[in-house]
Amino acid sequence: MNLDDLISEYAGIEERLADPSVHADQSLARKLGKRYAELRPIVETHRELSSTEDDLATARELSGEDAAFAAEADDLAKRRTELEERLRRLLVPRDPSDGKDVILEVKAGEGGEESALFAGDLLRMYLRYAERVGWKTEILDSHPSDLGGYKDVTVAVKAKGTQEEGVWTRLKFEGGVHRVQRVPATESQGRIHTSAVGVLVTPEAEDVDVQVDPNDLRIDVYRSSGPGGQSVNTTDSAVRITHLPTGVVVSCQNEKSQLQNKEQALRILRSRLLAMAQEEADAAASAERKSQVRTVDRSERVRTYNYPENRISDHRVGYKAYNLDQVLDGDLHNVTQALVDAEMERRLAEAQKS
Repeated sequence: MNLDDLISEYAGIEERLADPSVHADQSLARKLGKRYAELRPIVETHRELSSTEDDLATARELSGEDAAFAAEADDLAKRRTELEERLRRLLVPRDPSDGKDVILEVKAGEGGEESALFAGDLLRMYLRYAERVGWKTEILDSHPSDLGGYKDVTVAVKAKGTQEEGVWTRLKFEGGVHRVQRVPATESQGRIHTSAVGVLVTPEAEDVDVQVDPNDLRIDVYRSSGPGGQSVNTTDSAVRITHLPTGVVVSCQNEKSQLQNKEQALRILRSRLLAMAQEEADAAASAERKSQVRTVDRSERVRTYNYPENRISDHRVGYKAYNLDQVLDGDLHNVTQALVDAEMERRLAEAQKS
């Protein structure tokens, strides 16, 4: 869509949102609100650019009579250049999932109990980051370890209201292998160990994104368990769902109700199926495009957390900082921004080629 089409779409959505009947359908109202928030920066930047161009023309016209207007014209010309660049970036085609919420899974890997402890640290980092930026979080399923970490934990992260930036925009780069270097709590001789935690991030699918045929599901129920495998429930409330066509298996045990666990498992299943469909589409892309997106490849080691040096390193874009303690406390913005910027440069390069 060109700029005029986007401005027209924005005006149409604005008119629809002013209609009280639209808000009777909360799903529709939320969808329109999100799209409205996505388009607002484009429309506002375009309006400011148009106003700046008018002011610049006037200042240049008057500069022959008053030297003060010449200086103002110079300032306005710089501002126009800044706005043109901003609008160019805003018009770059976005990731179709950028406005979506996400399902984030953290899984202990190499390193045994130390890995499980670090999985807990990563979970807290994401929860605190979400709190900082105003997102809502909901733990869908978790399997604690004996020492207080997590063997695996699944959390839904949602933007509140109609925030301009969706959760996927930032957290999609978190997927991959996260490596930690530190002296474990279980280490008695003070030696530094290296362990790894896997993070999987998928956009949360809505019913319209993925249709799941109930006949394609095998649903098993069992008793939930806690650290060490002991039973924590006397009823068969935990649910395991197997999607027969793909073999995807999802289990949930956090809720006391079997029905609630089933609903949570279906949310995770839909998101995984959506991610699989998107990966299949990406696999059909050209080899050139695959090489261009290597900086955001979620299949390989993505980040190292070095406790002795208080250093965090993202290996995809060469980001390095010595504020690991702050990052683990939720100050993740600069880390994610480096990856957002790298993707923007890639998309700008693609737009120029086309």
